[in-house]
This record gives sequence, C-alpha cells and structure tokens, in this order.
Amino acid sequence: MTGTIKHPSNQSPKKPVKHMVHWFRKGLRLHDNPALREGLRDATTFRCVFVLDPWFAGSSNVGINKWRFLLQCLEDLDSSLKKLNSRLFVIRGQPADALPKLFKEWGINALTFEEDPEPFGRVRDHNISALCKEMGITVIQKTSHTLYNLDAIISRNGGRAPFTYHQFQTVIAGMDPPPTAEAAVTDKTLNGAVTPVNEDHDDRFGVPTLDELGFDTEGLLPPVWQGGETEALARLERHLERKAWVASFGRPKMTPQSLLASQTGLSPYLRFGCLSTRLFYYQLTDLYKKIKKAFPPLSLHGQLLWREFFYCAATKNPNFDKMVGNPICVQIPWDKNPEALAKWANGQTGFPWIDAIMTQLREEGWIHHLARHAAACFLTRGDLWISWEEGMKVFEELLLDADWSVNAGMWMWLSCSSFFQQFFHCYCPVKFGRKADPNGDYIRKYLPVLKNMPTQYIHEPWNASDAVQKAAKCIIGKDYPLPIVNHTLASKINMERMKQVYQQLSKYRSFDTQKLNCISSSKLKDYQPSVVTVGNLKNLQI
Repeated sequence: MTGTIKHPSNQSPKKPVKHMVHWFRKGLRLHDNPALREGLRDATTFRCVFVLDPWFAGSSNVGINKWRFLLQCLEDLDSSLKKLNSRLFVIRGQPADALPKLFKEWGINALTFEEDPEPFGRVRDHNISALCKEMGITVIQKTSHTLYNLDAIISRNGGRAPFTYHQFQTVIAGMDPPPTAEAAVTDKTLNGAVTPVNEDHDDRFGVPTLDELGFDTEGLLPPVWQGGETEALARLERHLERKAWVASFGRPKMTPQSLLASQTGLSPYLRFGCLSTRLFYYQLTDLYKKIKKAFPPLSLHGQLLWREFFYCAATKNPNFDKMVGNPICVQIPWDKNPEALAKWANGQTGFPWIDAIMTQLREEGWIHHLARHAAACFLTRGDLWISWEEGMKVFEELLLDADWSVNAGMWMWLSCSSFFQQFFHCYCPVKFGRKADPNGDYIRKYLPVLKNMPTQYIHEPWNASDAVQKAAKCIIGKDYPLPIVNHTLASKINMERMKQVYQQLSKYRSFDTQKLNCISSSKLKDYQPSVVTVGNLKNLQI
C-alpha cells in the first residue's frame, strides 16, 4: 500500500487560485484583446493596469495634445471596465519598480499583455518577464497590435525584414490571412472573476488630469480628436458607411476639405490601439465582398499593410529612428540649423502653405498625409536640408498618430534616406499649396494674420504690393515673415546634393551613372531613375 492520497469519487483536485493582471500599453481596448481573454480563463480575480511615469510626462518629447488623447483613452477604458464591475488601475512609476511591488501586494500569479513589436518595448517586456519568472508568475503575451506576427514574416524572408513594399507583399501573399478579431470582453467572459477595488481607488489609481501631470492648460484649445475605444468604434462605423468609397477604393484625392480632420479618421485610434487593426481589416473585407461579390484587392488594405511594413522593418532595428548606426539608412551630410528648424516647427517659414500645415499640427495633432509630405520635403531635401531625425522628433511630439516605427519610416522615406523614392520629385511650397488649397481657405483658417490677403497672393504674399499689404493689414516682414529661403534656388542646390550622395553609393548600382552624370541640374526633375522604387506611399492616416 503506497501513501498516495485518493480523492473521493465525488471530489476533484482543488484548482489553484488564479489572480491575474492585464498590463495595458498600446491596445487600449476591450475588443480583440486576446491576451486579456486568455488571462481571464479560470481567473478568480483580475486587475487591468496602465503604468504612467509622471517624470516621463514632464520630460518627454510628447506634446499636450497627445497626452490629452492618451488620458481620454484611459478614462474611456476605465468607464468600460466599470460596466464590468471593475476598474482601471493607473500606476505611477516605472514598470520594473512599480509592478513587482503590486504583484506581491495583490498576490498575483499571472500576467498578460499585448506583444509590443518595437525594439525598446521588446527589451522592456523581456525584463518584466524575467522578473515574473523569478516571482513564479506565469506570463502570457499575444500578437494583436499588428495584423501578422512580424517574426514570422522575417523568418519567411530568410531572417531579414523585407526592405521594399513589393517584397513585403510577396512574403505575406504566401502566408495565411491574419487571424480574425476576437470578441469584446463581457460579463460572460469574466466567468465569475472579480476585481478587488478599495475605497481609495481614485486617489491611488485614478486617471490623472493634465494639470496633475504638470501641464499648463491655459489657452488649450478644445480637442479635435476625442480619445478612446468608444469613439474609435463609432468612427469605424461611420467610416464603413462610406460604401461608395470602399467599393471604388483608390488613391485618395486632395481637396481643401480633406485637409481638415474628418469624423471618420482612424489613424490615432490605431496608433493607441483603441481600434483593432484586425477588426478594421476584416470589416473592410466583408463590406467589399458584399458590394463587389469578390475578394478585395491588396490596395483596399494598403493603408494597414504600409503600417505593417514599417513595423516589420523596425522590429529588430533599435537604430531605426537614427541615421548613424542604422544599416538601412543612407548617410546624408545634412546641415545643422537650429534657427531654421525652430521656424519650420513653429510655422514661421514665410511660406503660408507650410506654416498653415505646421500650425494645424501644433493646434490639433493631425495633418493630411499630403501635407505631411510637403512639410517633410521642405525641411529635408527640398528647401532647408535639415536631417529627417529633427522632423521626426517634432512629429513625435505633436502628431497623435505618430508611433515610433511608422513615424521614423515615413521620415526616412520622404527624405530619400531609405525605402528609396525619386529624389528628383520635389514639392514646391507655393505650387503644391495652390493646387491643394486654390482659394486659400485652409491658410486663412490657420493663419488668420493672412485672412484679408487677396487670393492671388495668399500663397506668396511677398509678391503683393505695399498697397495690397496695407489693405490686408498684413505687412510682410513685420506681421508675417519673409520667406526663409529662395525655394527655386534652394531646391536646385539640394537636388544636386542628393544626386551626388546617390552617385557615391556603391549599393545603388542599378543607377545608370553615366546617364545620370550627363543630365544637367535644370533637367534633373524630369529624369526617371531606373532603380525599382517602393512606389507611392499610401495614406497611413486612414
């Protein structure tokens, strides 16, 4: 007779009590949250946490509009959790310090989170997972911020991220479609799991205000974009109601109205994870099938796939946001000009089209994708010859939908530093602005100092006579700045600079160098390079 304990037939071994925490970072939603759903299985208690570093709030390169949007996302998440008799726990501190202490206090034995595809997020998550292992805490992480598992794409491409969008498309064409979005967490999903909430919850774990984080909110304009999953899903519904747009999806057309924020815009919500990319992907697919009775072309999902492409390119490249030490970035000898950079960032270049764009960005946290192209070209290879890294930092601060991978990828692309495009094509800040905003309505909205300037001069007010300027109550050089550069001259010089950089790059052997050398600078804009290009960047704002 052994010493084995036998359970009576009417009893089963007692299950271990599961106390779990779900750690929100991106993925600020309850729909399509596979990590949270997995953690809730057999859970006795659950807590949803978000770690906020107050010191980081005051010192980081993130502007007040972006912080306001984040706090709105957290408030909305807390509101949704209240409907499940739960709450969001906003924790002050750094994850590696704050989380282990709370895990001990709460008796946590399971941690879940959405996989972070970006290099620094991966390091952070690896460190937290190592701490959890020491504490005997089970860790579950799931892919849901991107459509695909990016490591799987890299593996299928021979261990390297696809460098061109065409190559990326070829790789994913041979893979299974992305997983479908999972249902939202409901009372049924909880299956009896509860959240212990103390009376001092709001004091200890409540969502802070901008004032409490040390921001000066005096004069802050009302938000154009309201953060949160609730708003994201309402926008998605409106977005999908545009059946004619979905059915005939093509290259988006620029109109003066499209320069303004739309009630169907989704990009900030995808960036913060208030909206699932997989939900958007498959709802677009289903709607297209209903209308066209066919499987949609890749172009329909191109907006999401470009996002995926940049995430994939960055996932194992910690220097993706830098020129030096970045193996995919052309080393261009950019100028350093802090004064010109500041004028560009603050909408004081003297080019109304550029200044209106940067003013809208600073006030609202969003600009149209072609406006982004114009502003980036002006700062880098077009006019000022300032590094794309500087522009990227400004967008990171001000742009609601700027995340690390896509923001850096777009700036490298638009400055011709990587993901090669035709550097002979340069956006003229006058001609392009006039094409986009022929009557100057957009300029007048964001630069009221020019509101009385006649339409014929609104894009180049320095050409207006003294009498016209006086009548418009706007003296150029006094009330509104003179142009920071001579665009015609600067763009020619910079085009020649870029030509010389590419001539020296041995890895771009697909150039017909002899043909390139015999082209005069004045003809460069008409020359089409023989190198295979990435193609036109899709609208990553959606």
